[in-house]
Amino acid sequence: MNDLRSLLAAARPRLQGPDATLEAEWLLAAALERPRSWLYAHAEAVPDPADAARFETLLTRRAAGEPVAYLLGRRGFWTLELEVGPECLIPRPETELLLEQALLCMPTDAALAVADLGTGSGALALAMASARPRARITATDASMSALLCARANAQRLGLADRIGFAAGDWCAALGAARFRVIVANPPYLAEDDPHLLEGDLRFEPRMALVAGADGLEALRTITACAPVHLEPGGWLLLEHGAGQGPAVRALLAACGFAQVRSVPDLQAHERVTLGQWPGADG
Repeated sequence: MNDLRSLLAAARPRLQGPDATLEAEWLLAAALERPRSWLYAHAEAVPDPADAARFETLLTRRAAGEPVAYLLGRRGFWTLELEVGPECLIPRPETELLLEQALLCMPTDAALAVADLGTGSGALALAMASARPRARITATDASMSALLCARANAQRLGLADRIGFAAGDWCAALGAARFRVIVANPPYLAEDDPHLLEGDLRFEPRMALVAGADGLEALRTITACAPVHLEPGGWLLLEHGAGQGPAVRALLAACGFAQVRSVPDLQAHERVTLGQWPGADG
């Protein structure tokens, strides 16, 4: 039986991409139910056959393209560790830009109402609840299995008392409520987008990725329905594809939003667009 160092050396060539070494270590640590740091201190340890078999199974699934987040059952987002599964989109670092912009619209000492449309694993709702303890968050999703995942994360992180969960498609889940801030990371890929055939996207829920022939269907729906649920002076913030900034700005302007602008990510791609509903002093 090979020791841990040998297992990792044999595993790396079977994985692709710049994170092959890191992924092999994550999977081995998961198979052993140990922290990754433990591998370095026990490189010459020989795992028992059951643990070695678990590692081989995880490695085979990853080599076939299955996302590491689904194999491990977790993914970090902002300062939180979230449980994730195939029922919801995997949280991505890019969405932290949406979170940062939302927090700028949420005074730290204000007891305000905030909605997260299409919450998935609950990443945005939970991060906002953690950063703004006085805010009352409503997290919605059309997928009941995704809502169950988000609710479980809220319970595990001790944030369940700050978040209400509602089932429904975009604003339909909000009833007659109004909010100071509404955020959404909706699907924004076109039906024929070639990226759907690559990497992790092949395994993620299609309803969380695809939005009609041009990728703008969900963004149109949210932009049109959000004004009814925004307080005067409230903000709508949307994540979108790197090339969709002009289209989303046009949608917001056409619906009557003011102070419409897009925010670039670290690669200078416009990934978040926001606008303020008129009627108050911002």
